[in-house]
Amino acid sequence: MRILHVVNHTRRQNGNVHAAVDLACAQSELGHEVTLCSGGGDFEPLLRANRVAVETLPDLLAKGRLLQACRALRALAAARDADIVHAHMMRSAGLAWAATRFSHARLVTTVHNAFEKSAILMGVGDRVVAVSEAVGVGMRRRGIPAGRLRVVLNGTLGNARHRHEPPPKPLTLEYPAVLSVGGLHPRKGVLDLLAGFSQARRARPELHLYLVGGGPCAAEYRAAVAAADAGHVHFCGSHADPRPYMLGADVFVLASHADPAPLVIPEAREAGLAIIATRVDGVPELLEGGAAGVLVAPQAPAEIAAALLAVLADARSLADHRARSQINLRRLSVQRVAAETLAVYDEVLRPRARRARPSPIGRETVRNGQAPT
Repeated sequence: MRILHVVNHTRRQNGNVHAAVDLACAQSELGHEVTLCSGGGDFEPLLRANRVAVETLPDLLAKGRLLQACRALRALAAARDADIVHAHMMRSAGLAWAATRFSHARLVTTVHNAFEKSAILMGVGDRVVAVSEAVGVGMRRRGIPAGRLRVVLNGTLGNARHRHEPPPKPLTLEYPAVLSVGGLHPRKGVLDLLAGFSQARRARPELHLYLVGGGPCAAEYRAAVAAADAGHVHFCGSHADPRPYMLGADVFVLASHADPAPLVIPEAREAGLAIIATRVDGVPELLEGGAAGVLVAPQAPAEIAAALLAVLADARSLADHRARSQINLRRLSVQRVAAETLAVYDEVLRPRARRARPSPIGRETVRNGQAPT
């Protein structure tokens, strides 16, 4: 099969990019002819090393050059004789839709950031892949027909980004070490985590919290650290590979208010951490419904504090929660993601699917005054 992936860029520290790169490499390993087109970025050498052809189109990122980007992408799809064009971001999806009209290539889109209102634009695909069941439910409610929507749960274990690297060395962190990895912005619930951690420290003053990530609210969050917690909350900045922190920590906490299917959960599980995470979007699916970690309500610092104290009650409790994180871990492999995604491609390439090409969002047939479901 000839597959053309399209992303805005291939820069590090972007979960959508990681998912697309992992998938492209896994599909190439299975013997498919895979190309990844972007505006450029960090992962191009890795892609080439994994026999993924790389095409850089600067117009994909350039403002005011949509027509040029569309023409270039259409020419590339024709030159590659692509069977499937797979878009992973909203700008690239719109360009890919225009580029694949009146061609034999079929368009597949993946909804990564379903919390964004503009994610409805991903519905232009002949098939729309949701990265969790929760995202699938949300997209159906927003008008994506169930007949075009498929769910492929995110997974990243065994990816090419890490497979050929030397094993990371764990950092030496203060025990007990609580870790969170993610952007420093409101959606990640950092203020809830800081408040919950502070409450937990009233009973366990020896706790330390490590925040790995950067973002626009870094200064605000530093200022929000309680005076009593000074020296126990560590802002570690952004790191291309957070695994040394994961291997050195004891408990991983994700306090997000919204998170479709964060790749950091499989990574934290693979590192053997005890997991505490909010019950939002696809997070429960990544934690086996709570069997592989402790689920708490979003925006509930008291629940975070209680969970931390329960997990760290004694050495046996921590060991038990670490062991829980390994339940059904293989399900989160990128090889499973690749196989399920290829099944979506096979489905959309069937002769019947070719004859019934769907219309873009906003032009669906309306029957009896009702939007299609």
